[in-house]
Parts: sequence; structure tokens; C-alpha cells
Amino acid sequence: MSADGLGSLGGSPLGRPARVPEAYDAGLLYPVARAPQRAELGLHGALPFGGADRWTAWEATWTDERGRPRVAIATFDVPCTSPRLVESKSVKLWLASLAHVRLPSPDALRALLARDLAGAVGAEVDVAVHLPPAWPRLFARAEPQGLCLDDEQPSALPAAPDAALLQCADDVAEEALYTRAFRAVCPVTGQPDHADVVVTYRGRRLQRAGLYAYLIGFRRHAGFHEHCVERIFADVAAACRPQALRVEARFTRRGGLDINPVRVAGMAGGFSPPTLRQ
Repeated sequence: MSADGLGSLGGSPLGRPARVPEAYDAGLLYPVARAPQRAELGLHGALPFGGADRWTAWEATWTDERGRPRVAIATFDVPCTSPRLVESKSVKLWLASLAHVRLPSPDALRALLARDLAGAVGAEVDVAVHLPPAWPRLFARAEPQGLCLDDEQPSALPAAPDAALLQCADDVAEEALYTRAFRAVCPVTGQPDHADVVVTYRGRRLQRAGLYAYLIGFRRHAGFHEHCVERIFADVAAACRPQALRVEARFTRRGGLDINPVRVAGMAGGFSPPTLRQ
């Protein structure tokens, strides 16, 4: 993918040494425009899906008014309609800059996080701060629902995502298909990102061997989490024209953060956040 396709990352902290900030700085957040990446998929104007990007910050910390350290797990739901996403390393640095900030309550932290993120992405962001008594529930990992593709024999072993591998039968199905072995790489650092990916649809039956082969093709693909999910959604939608479609990726955490994008159209209830995971 070209640098233009990623937006301007010249001023981002990606791929550069960075010191842990000692003072709070909302300016550490580095926004990236969604439009250039969507243009590569032929997405212009009104989006063909709804959804959000669920971020989980597993290591949020600040101090109370007496200077005592406090810890929480924070979640951010960034709507897919926001004009910008935010680069993950910048989020880590921004969260680190809050470590010595004195705040009167967890709600004050929530308000500060929501304000800063809204300013960066250009839309209201739903933020929640979860204190330690709630952590056992948050750490529970739900298994994906549906049929696992990982024991299928893929129709090919492509070196890149190939939408031509997506084939549909004439009969109609309503099902969820998933892989635990999805992998892509950071477009700047080349570090691998692993995820469970779940494709839920209603319409012409997806040929499982072809879908699995298509998903395997991402293993060397350089793309942000959000863009990978939108590409899968756009390619499946174009190949099979389903009546309803939901694509969800549950990425494992890296550096104290995980990002779990969901894109959905035609499903009852619309967007619901992905299950939190370890």
C-alpha cells in the first residue's frame, strides 16, 4: 500500500524511538484520515456499513487528588463514520502522559479521554472506565460463535488478499464463519497483528474453502486493523451481495491496547461492540 493510501504518517511516532512522556499532552494523539484508504476500496460518499472500532486500553492509570496511583481498564468505541482514526502508538503515548495527572474521580478521567479522542477523530467517542471490581468480567474471553474454518482445506494459499477467491453457491444460508488464525502486519513497522475474524451473513452461501483462502491472503498484507475489516466487508459484499453482513475482528493486544473493528449492514440491532478479550 502506498504512503498516500495510508494518509500522511510523516509526523507520527510510528517507527521512531519515543520516551515515556512525563506530562499530560493531548497533542500526542496522531489522527489519520480514513478517506484515502476507503478510496482504494471504491468507497466514496455514504458508507455501505455501520459499526465502530472498539479499543480496549488495559493499562490506564492516573493519580487521585492526594497523588495516589489509580488503575482502570478503559474502552473507546470510535464510530466508523468518524472522518479520522487515530494511530495506535500515539494512543499509547497519550495514555502514558496521563499517569501523573491528578483527577478527582474515574468519571473525570472518562470525560478527559472522551474529549481528547473526539478532538482527534472528529466525532463523539463512547468511553467507559472500568474499575478493578469489574475486571473478572472484562477478562473473560468469549469464544467466537459459528463454524471454524481453520480445519478446512483452503482452495489456494495466496500471498495477498484475492477477492476472486470469494465464490458463492446458489442456495441461501444464514451463518457465521470464523478463523482464529488471521494475521496482517503493521504498514509501517511490519510487526504482525493476530486476530479472530468472524464473518456473519445472510444470503447466497459462501464457499468456505474460498473464504478461508481469501483470509489467509492477509498474512503478509500491510494494513491497519480498521482497513483490513473494511476490505473484507467490501470484498464479500461485492462477491455475494448478501442481504445482511457483519465482519468483526478481535485483535490480540499489543503494548497494552487492542482494537476490535466491527462493520455491519442489514443485521437486526445494528452495531454491538465485540466481546472483550484477553
